[in-house]
Amino acid sequence: MSPGRPADAQAPAGTSPTSPVGRLAATVERLRGEVRSAQAEADGRALIELAKGILVERLGCGPAQAARQLAELTGRARMTPLEFAVEVINQAARDRVTEVTDAFLTATTAPDSESAAVRLRAAESGALAADDAQAVADSLLEHALRPLGAVAVAVWAADPDGSLTLAGSAGFSQVEATRWRYVPPEVDTVARRGLTERSGQWFTSLAETGLPTIGRHLHPDGGRVSMPTGTGGRIHGVLEIAWPRPLEPQPPQVVRQVEALAELCAHTLETHTLPDVLTTEPGVLPDVTELMDLADGLHDPALVLVPHTDASGQLVDFRILHVNTRFLDPAGRPRAMVSGALLLEAYPLAAGRSELFQHVERVYATGEPFRAERMHLTALVDEVPLSTVADISISRHGGSVLLLWRIEDETARLASLLQHAQRLGRIGGFEENLLTGEITWNGQLFSLYGRPPTSAPVPLEELPAHAHADDAAAIRRFLRTLLHHRRPASAAFRLQRPDGVTRHIRVVAEPVLDTDGRLFVVRGAYQDISAQHWTEVALSATRDQLAHTEQQADEHYRLTLQLQHAIMPPTQAPLRMPDLQVAVRYQPAETEQLVGGDWYDAVVLPSKKVLLCVGDVAGHGIHAATSMVVLRNALRGLAVTGAGPGQLLSWLNTVAHYLTSAGTATAVCALYDPERHTLRWARAGHLPPVLVRGSEATPLPLVKGVLLGAFPEARYEEGEMQLASDDTLLMYTDGLIERRDRSMEDSMSHLLAMARNAPHTLDQQLDRLLTYSRSDTDDDTCIVGIRVV
Repeated sequence: MSPGRPADAQAPAGTSPTSPVGRLAATVERLRGEVRSAQAEADGRALIELAKGILVERLGCGPAQAARQLAELTGRARMTPLEFAVEVINQAARDRVTEVTDAFLTATTAPDSESAAVRLRAAESGALAADDAQAVADSLLEHALRPLGAVAVAVWAADPDGSLTLAGSAGFSQVEATRWRYVPPEVDTVARRGLTERSGQWFTSLAETGLPTIGRHLHPDGGRVSMPTGTGGRIHGVLEIAWPRPLEPQPPQVVRQVEALAELCAHTLETHTLPDVLTTEPGVLPDVTELMDLADGLHDPALVLVPHTDASGQLVDFRILHVNTRFLDPAGRPRAMVSGALLLEAYPLAAGRSELFQHVERVYATGEPFRAERMHLTALVDEVPLSTVADISISRHGGSVLLLWRIEDETARLASLLQHAQRLGRIGGFEENLLTGEITWNGQLFSLYGRPPTSAPVPLEELPAHAHADDAAAIRRFLRTLLHHRRPASAAFRLQRPDGVTRHIRVVAEPVLDTDGRLFVVRGAYQDISAQHWTEVALSATRDQLAHTEQQADEHYRLTLQLQHAIMPPTQAPLRMPDLQVAVRYQPAETEQLVGGDWYDAVVLPSKKVLLCVGDVAGHGIHAATSMVVLRNALRGLAVTGAGPGQLLSWLNTVAHYLTSAGTATAVCALYDPERHTLRWARAGHLPPVLVRGSEATPLPLVKGVLLGAFPEARYEEGEMQLASDDTLLMYTDGLIERRDRSMEDSMSHLLAMARNAPHTLDQQLDRLLTYSRSDTDDDTCIVGIRVV
């Protein structure tokens, strides 16, 4: 309860208590305290009298005995009469205020928590006894909200059009309350957030939200709470509470207390009682009767809905109180089967995908109208869901809801679809009466002809005059088939429009005969096929260009193969040398685009030494093949100088860098001395040769050497080894072993495994390597093999 007046009223600071002004101020303060004390005593007396009434009913005694019993029980409990009276009321009521009190007592042991029930019951008593919302706001602020730290409160009433009216306020100046007496619909404020969200909105600071509201300039950083006030599913208004400082997150018991206070406001804001949904139409309230008359005057199907609540007052459904004469049920049921039923009983799928029931519930709660186009409505007919499309409008009128739907006209919808199809397909329809001369064109046909809609349509007989002269024969055949032979006909021609534009048109028409077999009407359509015509022209030109390109590619491929086969036939005659067998294999790529620059050579030099080499020019096609020819022939010419393999590759690098169009190349060059049975070799970025000796196959040790053509000058390291009888040496390009899904190390291991199992002859061994190669790159492949006898 509020404290009583002070024993000695103090004069305002800076004012002498003995001065006339000081005495007057002290008197005013004393009288104000006496008024507050009287109000507190009046609220306390009301609660004590209510507790006495409960004891009279429970104990079956008189008022005097109940007063004595209350005094005796108060003494035993060591509580004040007011606190014990509130305890009796809580035990008897077990309502929302009791729940809030229990939450306070359970969650906190602060000294002020014991007076929470007193404050809430005092606020409840004052609110129920108040004549208007202004008195409710004063009571709530004084008894319940100031102890929570709040400094002001506003009670907003929600109007049917979605606007807000300030019904009462406390803690705000009269000037501020006058400025905010009305908030138009759809203006976003703190109070409207609580109305539209339909749940309590707790704002830490007004400055962070940026929302306008009453008293914003007084506490710009203060916290706000916007709590909807409603009963029976309908929101009657909003309770807005202001704090002077940023609002920290509140404990659950404080949130429940604010919700309980909002319920107190709802009972005051409720201006009239909802109609009994089970009464007949003659007994409904006047505002519902007016709404029914309004619905009967509408041209669209309309339903008048009133809320249907359960025993606890909670909204559970809406009663279809009235359907107008224009009502059209999506399921085809008569009006009598729908009128008087519950909304969810008549349309059980309204709470499904369309959320129709949720929209009706929201409009009834907030008062904000709802409109939607092309909403799918589904009704059950013999347990079969039938869906239709309609435009929906929902609005609240007092305690009722008006629901309108306009089911889309199927004929109009199909006509609209046909118009769009004709527009997108650039199709114009016509009908010509040959007896009366009457011609009907649609709007698209005027557009195709480039003529205004007010101009006269062109008869079929005048069609040649509007076409290109070269198309006259085709049009005459069309007209003769249609008008003389009376058969459907079509023709394509070039239409000469008045604006000078030529369009390619296809016309299709059919004759219509009367009962005597006479032709009296011709109907048909024109279609602009200009885009199709030019597409076909472009496609034909593309085909010609593609055929020419393919022919060039074939010639290019044949030239490349001829060049390769001329220089390196797939097989060549074996070299005739004592104590040495030499065999070569060349397998070109099967794919035309991959024909490239792999090459080999095996030739006896004037010095009786044998030149052995393989190489691979980067890239594919004619450029790679011509570069291969340059390098192969250059190496042959350089080899007659008697230089070693390292020097030969150094010279060949200069040729590759300056005299070929290819970028780089790899190569292995070896010189075999049959007298000493020694092999000197060098490599330029190529895979090392493989030596097969007995049952072992190993790659030769790597010697240093960069790619051919990478640098203007390069030096290449040489290796030398002694070959024994029955040794086999294999030189190859990467087309033999390379795979896309494996590393080069794995591919080399497979090659060594195949090389160990050598057949009897060298030719068989090379054929075996090509046959069982796992390469999947479809590249050229070269193999050079020698065997010491």
